[in-house]
Amino acid sequence: MRLLHTSDWHLGQSLHNYDRAYEHQRFLDWLLDALVAEQADALLIAGDIFDNANPSSASQKQLYRFLQQARARVPHLNLIVIAGNHDSPGRLEAPAPLLEMHGTRVVGAVPRRADGEIDVEQLVLPLTGRGGEVEAWCLAVPFLRPGDVPRVAIDADATAADAAPGAAAGLPADPYLAGIALLYRQALALALSRRRPGQAIVAMGHCHMVDGQMSNDSERRIVIGGTEMLPAGIFDAAIAYAALGHLHLAQAVGQRQHIRYCGSPIPLSFAEVGYRHQILRVDLDSDAVREIAPLAIPRAVELLRVPARPAPLAQVLAELAALDYPDAAPEAQPLLEVRVRLDAPEPGLRARIEAALDGKPLRLAKIETSSAPRSAAVDPTLTLDQLDQLKPDDIFQRLYLQKFGNAAPSEQLGAFAELMLHRV
Repeated sequence: MRLLHTSDWHLGQSLHNYDRAYEHQRFLDWLLDALVAEQADALLIAGDIFDNANPSSASQKQLYRFLQQARARVPHLNLIVIAGNHDSPGRLEAPAPLLEMHGTRVVGAVPRRADGEIDVEQLVLPLTGRGGEVEAWCLAVPFLRPGDVPRVAIDADATAADAAPGAAAGLPADPYLAGIALLYRQALALALSRRRPGQAIVAMGHCHMVDGQMSNDSERRIVIGGTEMLPAGIFDAAIAYAALGHLHLAQAVGQRQHIRYCGSPIPLSFAEVGYRHQILRVDLDSDAVREIAPLAIPRAVELLRVPARPAPLAQVLAELAALDYPDAAPEAQPLLEVRVRLDAPEPGLRARIEAALDGKPLRLAKIETSSAPRSAAVDPTLTLDQLDQLKPDDIFQRLYLQKFGNAAPSEQLGAFAELMLHRV
């Protein structure tokens, strides 16, 4: 059986007010072709389908059109979607009855029975092959909040290893972490009771695992009750493959090659310019993984950082003037972050950068300014009496000196004085 693993689409995302719909559509079109070319049996989408909990109608249409086209082009395809921390569980699940009629199963939140107990059966989904026979089982676990997991009583002296088998010894146990581990154990136990010889078990999750590398510019930190990262021991050895979402950099978890983040399909911030965006092809042989292979996603729109590291304005303007890109439709033009190191304020900065880019088929998304590292020019420690004696222009001069390493020029002091004179 062949699985394709993808996640973190973030449909509806904009980058510094530039819409990404064109890039997302190019990815979805490519993914449709990949499903056919790779003869996939299942597509696992591991959360953060949308960029926010209230996606636009255009973003929702983009998703539903893709799901319909995927099933039409690969009629036997298993489609499983779980919610991520950016998704609204209820909104994602709302069309589930209709989607299920067309082969898509959506798990937005942990289901509960009428008595309030977790309905684990709805998290354990069969994966069928071309002939319609069950060939694997999927533990489709969405992003988990504290109220989603079973309650576990933790002894004061317990450790994380007690709460989750395989967790790092010596770490304090956490009820939330223990509840996640218990939920996976319950789902696995049910899958083991149902599977027949030769059927693999795969797991899905949307979480931050220990040692996972994240992009601080675009990934929302998950911190609940002091717990941020989960140990790999949450996934039992009986699980052949764990398809994860949340981290945008494609990576294995620790030394466990069968626990993987596939990463986001497009760079969601300029910090991700160097990422190799991909989906993962996972081939199962009986109840084990035979091969895991990345499939590189072509980048529809280039993201540029000029220069590679912040530089003085004169150098930046020269590099911008030297940029030479072919004409392209507006939505296909590269997005640009300009990185300038300033030694003093530059009131006309944007105008000078825009002039250097005039006529070039590039979209200026961001200007990042920084100053060169300075030695401590001002003693930052002041007594309360000293602070009380400072006037606004004294504070302005101290901050200017601290940031730029030299005294504020007279024209800057004059402008500040005028501003203070007309303040409300």
